[in-house]
Order: sequence, then structure tokens, then C-alpha cells
Amino acid sequence: MGVIHLILGKANPNKMNGVNKVVYQIATKQSENNNSVEVWGISENTEINYPERLFATKIFKRKRNPFSVPEDLKNKILNSDRSTVFHFHGGWIPVFSSLGRLLHKNKRKYVITPHGAYNTVAMERSKLRKKIYFNAFERVFIKNASKIHCIGESEVEGLNTIFPNDKSVLIPYGFEKSSEDFHVNSDKTQIVFGFVGRLDIYTKGLDILVKSFASFVKSHPDSKLWIIGDSAEKHELQKLIEASGASDKIKLFGSRFGEEKNDLIKTMDVFVHPSRNEGLPVSVIEAANYAKPCIVTKNTNIGYIIEKYNAGINISAPDAALLEQAFIMIYDTWKNQREYTKLCKNAVKMVEEAFDWNQILQQMTLELYT
Repeated sequence: MGVIHLILGKANPNKMNGVNKVVYQIATKQSENNNSVEVWGISENTEINYPERLFATKIFKRKRNPFSVPEDLKNKILNSDRSTVFHFHGGWIPVFSSLGRLLHKNKRKYVITPHGAYNTVAMERSKLRKKIYFNAFERVFIKNASKIHCIGESEVEGLNTIFPNDKSVLIPYGFEKSSEDFHVNSDKTQIVFGFVGRLDIYTKGLDILVKSFASFVKSHPDSKLWIIGDSAEKHELQKLIEASGASDKIKLFGSRFGEEKNDLIKTMDVFVHPSRNEGLPVSVIEAANYAKPCIVTKNTNIGYIIEKYNAGINISAPDAALLEQAFIMIYDTWKNQREYTKLCKNAVKMVEEAFDWNQILQQMTLELYT
């Protein structure tokens, strides 16, 4: 039995796209464990502009019609081994519904990881349009899948509201922990809060982040907020920052990749991710890996793990007042070197234990593929 991951993109770990990062990590770990694994991506171009990897990668050029399957991809599927399990990554993607029909018609097995696409908040956005699309396309895509890999409780709940089922499997992502020793920043003249991710203002709660930090910094002027990322909404976010009255305390970096991004995370003191809607944000795990306590919303699907390990603060909802209170609480902890260091160590322990790839790969093999 082999596994072929199907994605939009090229599984480039150096891009901001969280799904591509996760697929890269899953395929890498499966390859290291001597599993037969490939990644097949649908992209705007077939240029090889990604790093070398342990697994085979095939890129197919996207068709103009969003439902059309590239002819070379169709031929690859039909000529593949019949024991292969196809693993889709994402939901509400037209070409995936077409691929699902093709696989089902040819008696091929597939599983789906929606990456947050079916969680409770995501289901409320464009509700009427999604209802129409679901009845026409997504229902059949889900119905014919052998398993649905959910990465958070909100996704299990959300999926059950539209498609009650017994095929949902709850497994978090794994994460390859950094081998370097962490250190706590010794500069206590200012605290640096940080966010890394796509600049989707509503989904990522960036409006809440700017509003709550602007209020917080009035009484805590020794604070900075760094926002790293990019999108078409960058200009709109810059306007929000300028209107907040705290533009001298908030820095918008734009995209940063690789070691440049990692070095910025290491310089932060606290990582903040106030999403309204998530699958499981890789950026939070990356920050915890570098011993950064995290402030997250329950909506991120990682808050309950952060609470379990006392690795930061989990707020119950994406709310500016609750987030400001979390800023104050963690600021007070940061002032106490001993207590802050405990949080940092707990963050690293969380990554080591809760996101251990060996355990997660075993679960995926037994509960998704077999």
C-alpha cells in the first residue's frame, strides 16, 4: 500500500501556506519511516521552485475551469497501483470533488484532511452558497471518502452539522522539533508579541489583535507587536494599524521565510494567534518549538493542549477585551523571570509530547489508511 497526497500547491515548506507545510512534514516523516509516499500538486505552473525532498513530487498545471482535472493527472491516477490510498488536503475545492468522483468510479480509496474547512466557524461563512455547493458537490465527495481526518474538535462538530457520520477520525498534526537548545531572551526592557501567518484579517482575528494591543500598550508602553505575513489585505491591515493610534508600536514586516522568519520568532517573547477559524495553526507549534509561550483562542483547536501543558493562555472566544486581559496576564508573568522561563519550557515540552510524529504516524496508518 502506498499513499499519494493531493494538494493545491507544491508542498513548499518555505511558503506561508500552512497546508503545504503540513503536507511536506507528513510526507517527509512517512518517507523517513520507509513508507511509499508521493505528493501530487495542482498549481498555476509546474516550475520546480521548491527545496529537495525525500519523497517524489509531481506537479500538474491547473485548468482554467476550477472543476477540470488536468489530463496528465487523470492518466496518472488511472495507471496507479490499485492498493494506493489517495489523501486529499482541503475542502470546498471544486477540482477535488471531480477527482473524488473519478477515484470512486474507478474503485480507488481516498481519505480527506479538510484542514479546518469544515469547522463550526468556517461553516457559517458564505452559509447559503456553501449549502448550495454542498448539496451539489461536497456531499458526494465526503460520502465516498473512507475516512475524514479532523484535526480539532470544532471540525468534528462542524462536519456533523452538515453530514452526520461515523467516519471522522481526530488526530492532530505532528511536528519535527528543532534540535537546537532554546534560550529565554534576556532583554527585559521591552516585551515583543508576535504573529506569523496569512494576513486574512477576519479569519486570523487581526482586527481583534490590533484593537486589543492598541488598548493594552497605553498602560504598557514597553511593548511591541510584530506582524509577519502578506496577502491582498495588507494595505487594509496597515490602515487599521494607523487608525489604532499605536502604529509606532506595531510593525508590519510582510513575508519572511526560512531562517529569516525563524530568527524573528526567536526574538519574540510571546506568540499571539487570535483566530476566529482554524484547522490547527502550524505557526503556533513553530513558535512553541522555539520556547515561546502562546496566546490563542479556543477556535485554533490548540488551546486545550496549551492549557494542558501550561504553555500560555487559551481565551474562550475571539474577543478584544479577553485578548487584552491575556496580554496583561502574560506581561505580568514575563516580568517574573522564573515564572516566564517555566512557560517557555512548557511550550517546548508540549511540542515534544503532544505533537510527536512517531505516535501520530501510527495513528494515521491504523485509523486512516488501513
